[in-house]
Amino acid sequence: MERDRQIVDAEGVPTAALPAGVTFREAVTHADGRGSVCEMFDPRWAWHDDELLFVYMFTVRPGAMKGWGMHKRHEDRYFIQFGELEVVLYDGREDSETHGLVSTVMLTEHHRRLMNIPAGVWHANRNVGARDAVVVNFPTIPYDHADPDKYRLPLDTEEIPYTWDDLRGW
Repeated sequence: MERDRQIVDAEGVPTAALPAGVTFREAVTHADGRGSVCEMFDPRWAWHDDELLFVYMFTVRPGAMKGWGMHKRHEDRYFIQFGELEVVLYDGREDSETHGLVSTVMLTEHHRRLMNIPAGVWHANRNVGARDAVVVNFPTIPYDHADPDKYRLPLDTEEIPYTWDDLRGW
């Protein structure tokens, strides 16, 4: 028999450690009889020091995984529009106080928020929902087609201490 461990505090804030520099900004979806609206990014929020320069979206099909990926020159700023995405983070930065930390974050349309992923933090995304996950990214620099700031490792790499478990439930 195994006892549950605490995953949130009394206010519902997750207790899991995250790599240094990973931050969130909550988003509110306003709905009425016509539909809904949700603000994704506003520089007036002062959530991130870097300005908005480039925006793109990506999808992850149900059950599919993307990663491991890492950037050396820029940060990713994810906003989930639809679906449910598990984001696994590995802090590979030698000079970070959280070097070697592995964390898992759930992004879902039921709790929309901006998520910052610092340069040097490896990340992989897995769709754990039943439909395509749609994510908007506001990276801190535009994509350079001639010199991409994208580094990859296979999902089953031994360089990151994480094993993908396809078991559902417990």
